[in-house]
Amino acid sequence: MQFKDQTIQQTAQSWRRKLKDYGWGLAFILPAIAVFCVFLWTPIVKGIFYSFMNVDFVKGNSFVGFDNYRDIFASSMLAKSVLNTLYYMLLCILIGFWVPSIVSIAVSELRWFKGAMRLIVYLPNIVPAVVLYGMWQWLYDPLGPANQIISWFGSQQILWLTDKSMAMISIVIAETWQSFGTAALIYLAGIVSIPKDLYEAAEMDGAGVLQRIRYITIPGIRHLYILLFILQLIGTSQGFLTHMALTGGGPNNATLTYMYQIINEAFTNLNYGRASAMGVLMFIVLASLSIIMYSIQGRSRQA
Repeated sequence: MQFKDQTIQQTAQSWRRKLKDYGWGLAFILPAIAVFCVFLWTPIVKGIFYSFMNVDFVKGNSFVGFDNYRDIFASSMLAKSVLNTLYYMLLCILIGFWVPSIVSIAVSELRWFKGAMRLIVYLPNIVPAVVLYGMWQWLYDPLGPANQIISWFGSQQILWLTDKSMAMISIVIAETWQSFGTAALIYLAGIVSIPKDLYEAAEMDGAGVLQRIRYITIPGIRHLYILLFILQLIGTSQGFLTHMALTGGGPNNATLTYMYQIINEAFTNLNYGRASAMGVLMFIVLASLSIIMYSIQGRSRQA
């Protein structure tokens, strides 16, 4: 009995020490946990629940089992939206993924005005999205600046947003300009963390700019390439805002992404059950990508 009392006292003392050491930290993160539970996890759980229901806010919900999932896979728009999304992700990697890296390396090699260039690089992220979309609509107008510049070189007019072969490329160009600043600053932070001694030693040995970039800068930010690549895959798989603002999913559904189709199902067709089922499928894919990201990140740290 005495041994049991001592064990209880030791356990209580241990908990008091832990509460003293970590109590304030827990108090600070509790609001964040509450926000995540209310605004993130609760909608996820409700979305999973609604995916098995025929959602009707007037007559009430009714259980339909896997009918929503069967309707999704039977829809002809599923393949179209998935292929468009994959095409969009591929273009973002080919066109947009390398721009932040190239810009950040170029800025890091500047001898003067580095601070001003960092501000200029991040400036598109500061401009409100409504202004940006209006600007790109003006640039891509058939009589707008983009076609005027092309005409100087004797090329024919390009229908940037109404040509099926150009619409998605035009969206990717616009999004690359709008959002590359954040990734560029992350790369710049990684470059700053590289020891300056390596650059000084390379310069003493007669290494040029390209040699410094190849043998010092790129290996030094290699882990960021992996991280931002996975993050870009996750981010672009959910793309729909620019598509909605510039093309409305057209022409002829050429820019209709999977996420945009979910928005249409929920707020145009008012089929919340099917939209929830599509959201659950996307959640599974994104969760898998997140697991891959963390496993690759852990391997890169060990390497």
